[in-house]
Amino acid sequence: MLTNLSIVLPIFALILAGWTARKTGALGENATREVNRLVVYLALPALLFDIMANARPADIWQPGFIVAFTAGCAVIFGATLAWRLSGGRPLADAAIDGLNASYANTGFIGFPLVLSLVGDSGMAPTLISTILTVCVLFAVAIVLIEGGLQSQTRRRDIALKTGRSLAGNPLLVAPFLGALVMASGVALPAPVHAFLKLLGGAASPCALIALGLFLAGTRAGESGARTGTAGILVGLKLIAQPVVTWLIAAPLMNLPPAATHTAVLLAALPTGTGPFMLAEFYGREASLTSRVVLASTVLSVLTISAYLALAGRL
Repeated sequence: MLTNLSIVLPIFALILAGWTARKTGALGENATREVNRLVVYLALPALLFDIMANARPADIWQPGFIVAFTAGCAVIFGATLAWRLSGGRPLADAAIDGLNASYANTGFIGFPLVLSLVGDSGMAPTLISTILTVCVLFAVAIVLIEGGLQSQTRRRDIALKTGRSLAGNPLLVAPFLGALVMASGVALPAPVHAFLKLLGGAASPCALIALGLFLAGTRAGESGARTGTAGILVGLKLIAQPVVTWLIAAPLMNLPPAATHTAVLLAALPTGTGPFMLAEFYGREASLTSRVVLASTVLSVLTISAYLALAGRL
């Protein structure tokens, strides 16, 4: 419990810093969007490029783990997408809700948590899960969002406009270019590597500060339906996703206990700030996403602790 708290508390401190800066007037009304644009156009692309360019193919090729973790994400994302679409939610918003329920905070919480609980052997699976989450899952959601936003145009123009938008999206271009560097086997020059580390390191802190800025400017009071929706999304993220991942990893695939444990632990992480970045960047409803990020982060201290207690008895 104390380990989980020591990792989660700095996250809330960054959110509180953003909230305080907005409430005291240190940052103005446009700060939320501008800080978020800094993340989307500079910091996060640098992080994604750095992750892909410096990954070793031997480390990230773990087929069993990849299938188990990816399938867990896909099942929850797909189920949430179908549920929200059936309720009349626009495709762009339904895609963000799918991320709310399946986008694990592997980068900011996953690495320190897995390192403390599993050790160095868990670093490669954590890197894999980070690539799958911030590159693959993110890319799928962006494609759906772009497609949904183009739905008002003529059908013959949708594919062309969506393709142009995706080709200019830094969150897709950066990991693609990083993968090309990884495949080439060329090592990045030291100054370039240092630059990417400095810029990419700002992604998570700035995203959390942007979340605090947004919350400070949000009017109090939410409808019961919206609160109930946020509760369902949090339940899908913290309970359904690790359960589905365990069912795939253990009974279906019979993965080794260590691989199963790491996959479930990563799937049990709270919702990261990626969905909030997209909701704010595309001008969609970000209040629901912010509630999910906050609530899942708080409650994950209890749910992860409960899983660890259960895993210790198995």
